[in-house]
This record gives sequence, C-alpha cells and structure tokens, in this order.
Amino acid sequence: MSLEYSIVYNAENQYEYPVKEARWQFLIFPHEDDNQKLLSYAFTNSMDFPYEVSINAYGFKALRILARSEFDRINFRASFSLLKTAVNPFDFDLAIDPAEEFFRYQELPFKVDHEPFLRKTPLTTLLEEHRDFFQFEKQKTVFENLQLLNQWVFEKIFYTAGVTNVDTTLDAIVENRHGVCQDFAHLFSAIARQYGIPCRYVSGYLHQGNGYFGDSQMHAWTEAYVIDVGWVGFDPTNNILASDNHIKVAHGKDYADCSPIKGILLSQGENTTTHSVQVQGQQQQ
Repeated sequence: MSLEYSIVYNAENQYEYPVKEARWQFLIFPHEDDNQKLLSYAFTNSMDFPYEVSINAYGFKALRILARSEFDRINFRASFSLLKTAVNPFDFDLAIDPAEEFFRYQELPFKVDHEPFLRKTPLTTLLEEHRDFFQFEKQKTVFENLQLLNQWVFEKIFYTAGVTNVDTTLDAIVENRHGVCQDFAHLFSAIARQYGIPCRYVSGYLHQGNGYFGDSQMHAWTEAYVIDVGWVGFDPTNNILASDNHIKVAHGKDYADCSPIKGILLSQGENTTTHSVQVQGQQQQ
C-alpha cells in the first residue's frame, strides 16, 4: 500500500529596516529513499528572486536564494507531492542476547563508523546531575530500552509551544519540563548517545490529520541505530515509532544541522519570521 502526500510550506519574513542583500538556505525538500519518492515540487517567493538546488554535507537537497534588491518583507511558498510506501516499523527480530548486543556497541570499529552521531553537541549535552535520570536496563535489548526511553521522554516533557527557542539547553528543558518537538528529540538523542547508541536528529513533516503533537510546523524526531536492523525512527513527542505519517526531510547531529531556514542579511534592526505547514494525504492502491 502507498500513501500520496501533498505538502505546502509557507514562510514570511518582515524586517524593521530595508534589507539591501540577503542569502537564504532552505532545508525543506522531502528526502528520497526506498520508501519516499518525490513526484513534483514548486517554489516561489514574493520578490521573484532566483534560486538553485544543491546538496548539503549530509547529502540532502538544499534550496539557496541570493537577493540583491532592497526589500522589507518577503514571502516564501513551497509545495511538494510525494509517494510514500507503507511499512511496518516493528518488522524485525530482536537481539537474542542483550549482553552480547551491548558489547558490539562498544567495539572500536563500530564507534569510529558512527562517531558523528555519538558525539555530544551544545544542544545534546546534559549536566552531570541529570545524566542518571534515565537508565538502560541491561537485561533488555537496545530496541526495548529505546522504546522505554521514547516513553520516558514523552512523559518527562509537556508539549508547550512558545516556551523554548532553538538555543534552549537541555538542562533548561529538564528543569522546566516544557518544550516542543526539537527539545524532545534533543533529550532522546543525548541519552541514547550517553549509552553508546548512535542517534541522529531528524527534521521533516508530520501528517496533520491524526492529532499528533508538533503538526503545525516542521516536525522533529530521531533515528537510533539498532545493530543488525539499521536506523529506526523514534518520535518521543508522541511516544510512537516513526512510520507512514512521518515524512523525512533531513538528519544531522542536532537542530543546527537541520534548520529549515538559515539566512545572512545586510540590514539593521529586528526581524520576524513566521512558518506554517499543511500536510494532506490519501491512500493509493
């Protein structure tokens, strides 16, 4: 069974003083893999600035714009159509011997191969006093522990929009217990990496028809590496595995690698940015 999705991404930037020159990068293209196929896309901006599509350091499509005309407001609109194959995220066998499985995560060649996603970053670092909040159970498999971690993060943080920003540290999240999907993903990643499990931050879209948290803008979840299985998606914001409703755009070490929009401006004063995302899907035979 396949699902056809249509996605509309809108962003509006307003500036206190006119901008003389600007560069933007958008990381909003749905990723193409065995389960996702991009059928078509369109991109426009209210100033009709030209754009180009390139590939970033992690291999994902990035859209770049160079603006050389003065403006104080600009709107961006992107639309995508894609086909996604329905898969069962639980369709694999668990490790027979948890102790042997954990040992394999400690082998040097494995650590070298997965080093980028074992690394601490400013957004995935916990203070020492917070490191023992969640503990892996050695008698359980890595996947079972990751499921428990998914549930723990879901229960630990209350989804609350507007109380954090892209620079909020994990310690503030743990202390205040409020945040949005990127905060859930950062906390999950930090703890998984602490136990030697490679984990990557994922940005993308979430089908909005199912009442999940985090569905009004771009969503964030994680992918953890399960030996003999591969990368498995966990959505701690909703305490589910990533599946048909999750449309991947990109992954990285944390939000900084996956920011939907980045810009450099030649201007002064304040600016504001608003985003909205709409995702609609229908089943195909």
